[in-house]
Amino acid sequence: MTAIDTLLQRNKDNAETVGDRSESRPALKVAVLTCMDARIRVPEVFGLAEGEAHILRNGGGVVTDDVIRSLALSQRKLGTEEVLIMQHTSCGVSSVTEDDFKDELEADCGVRPTWSVEAFRDVEDSVRRSVRRVKRSPYLPHVDKVRGFVYDVHTGKITEVQ
Repeated sequence: MTAIDTLLQRNKDNAETVGDRSESRPALKVAVLTCMDARIRVPEVFGLAEGEAHILRNGGGVVTDDVIRSLALSQRKLGTEEVLIMQHTSCGVSSVTEDDFKDELEADCGVRPTWSVEAFRDVEDSVRRSVRRVKRSPYLPHVDKVRGFVYDVHTGKITEVQ
């Protein structure tokens, strides 16, 4: 049985309990961006209930063009007004470099990616850069309530980045 088969079976077992019970507009009017790292359990970290927030995830929890696209939809069509960006300690994106990873992909695939890896060494600097990208986006009407944090995967605590 594959992992996807396992997930499909779980859906079959739980479909009645996860059906449409809430509004698509998040009750707290907040969007949370974080890393795809499986150690980060966003609802548990923030005590979120179903329907309270939009949760966006990608490698590194960095603001990319696609994140801006999702935030524009979230704000303009679904009512969010705040953005919480949370990257974390011990992130795998901090262990690669832009050129090395692109070289590896090009060697394996024969094509160099056109997208940025968004690799970083200092997580706080990366958070600051992501916050600036959101605040400077012409597509986002709500940029006054954007805050950035670092989640410590070992302690579960978050620290705000200034």
